[in-house]
Amino acid sequence: MMTYADMERETRNQVGALPFRKTPDEGLRILLITSRESRRWVIPKGWPMKGRKPYEAAAREAYEEAGLIGHIGKRPLGFYVYDKRLKNRDSVLCQVKVFPLEIRKQLKTWPEQDQREDRWFTPSEAADAVAEAGLAAIIRSAFKRDKLKNG
Repeated sequence: MMTYADMERETRNQVGALPFRKTPDEGLRILLITSRESRRWVIPKGWPMKGRKPYEAAAREAYEEAGLIGHIGKRPLGFYVYDKRLKNRDSVLCQVKVFPLEIRKQLKTWPEQDQREDRWFTPSEAADAVAEAGLAAIIRSAFKRDKLKNG
């Protein structure tokens, strides 16, 4: 639960991709990856990149962290806030803008392949698997209104 003190802290911006695919037999599926440190289920995300629009940076994170290639939506589905643990054991409050990423393919090799696991989930399983309530709400809302149809 966010406290008033949390809201008073400086918030750093991040961008993330919500990777999904639609198949005739399985319907809508969402790909989640594990974080490197805590092994929680998360979406590919990272810091903004100089010279790249936020959605382009989100697509790049999806490539680096999960080997995903696809069509990234230019408009965010929403944002959520989480506490990112830093290497020095401090933490920083991050606000993540989430962009829809319709997957065309997953490459056989990618930069962070040996550092993470990935798994396909139904939207409700994905929403239950993530720790951040705000991310779960984005997943549920995107599925419910089927915003992901048009990217």
